[in-house]
Amino acid sequence: MCALPGPLGSPALPPLPLFLLCLLAAARPSVADGISPGSPFTSLPAREEMMAEYSNLSLETHNITLTEHSSVPVEKNITLERSSNVELTCQFTTSGNLNAVNVTWKKNDEVLENNSLINATGNILYTQYKFTVINSKQMGSYSCFFGEKKEHRGTFHFRVPEIRGKTKPMITYVGDSTVLACKCQDCFPLNWSWYSSNGSVQVPVNIQMSNKFYVINGTYGNETKLKIMQLSEEDRGPYWCHAVFQLGESEILIELVVLSYLVPLKPFLAIVAEVILLVAVILLCEIYTQKKKNEPDDGKEFEQIEQLKSDDSSNGIENNAPRHRKNSVTSK
Repeated sequence: MCALPGPLGSPALPPLPLFLLCLLAAARPSVADGISPGSPFTSLPAREEMMAEYSNLSLETHNITLTEHSSVPVEKNITLERSSNVELTCQFTTSGNLNAVNVTWKKNDEVLENNSLINATGNILYTQYKFTVINSKQMGSYSCFFGEKKEHRGTFHFRVPEIRGKTKPMITYVGDSTVLACKCQDCFPLNWSWYSSNGSVQVPVNIQMSNKFYVINGTYGNETKLKIMQLSEEDRGPYWCHAVFQLGESEILIELVVLSYLVPLKPFLAIVAEVILLVAVILLCEIYTQKKKNEPDDGKEFEQIEQLKSDDSSNGIENNAPRHRKNSVTSK
């Protein structure tokens, strides 16, 4: 109660300024009561306030155009390295009633409400979504949906920069040294790290405790190299190059193959063994063929000898017969 007691104990009228203050205090809504959702007077949306707070950040604007004849979703990949204000705009052209088109924004599978702007010009419907990316939680896929007879979708995929390295396996030999390298084109990670495989688990490469591994980072911080000395067969396997950015992480797999010096000789030894086997087979075939040829010749020689013997015996009988006749004639 704002009345003040008078000198005679009866309530006296308060002074006019104090009375007005009491009225304002009674009519002023409490902060805890909040603002009614149906109130036509609202403050700036939360994302507008955030963008105003981070107004010093760079602005990223991206657009997608859809039509009522679009049969497949339209997608766009966006690479962000650092915090930014973002404006996404989707444009939908239709020959139907624009008021019958339902517009929805989603982040991954979550519906985004009360943070988009919608405008229409002619037969084109525009919708815009503004937000600020300050950490990895704001990264992901943002989609605009235009629902008429069928739903049309445009999606913006936000990701950190990709790092590049050798995609084919690196082949080295036991006792040699090798260098694994990866690089980020036109970007500068906050930190680089290397991991090797321990079964199905990634394990940081222990550089401090071993003279076997050396990490060489580029002058500008956009590349890194892992040098491995005195390779052994235990060093083979996958290695991961890992880059940390302000908005997330990125990595690439490099496969290392370590061979012994006997491995290159195996094909040569296999060829030599095949040649020796082939020569042996050829020699065996020649010996067998020669043997088959010699067997008929021996038979023919035996037949010829027998024929000669029989001829000699028959000639001896013939020579003796006339001699007996001659003797008989002389005796007469």
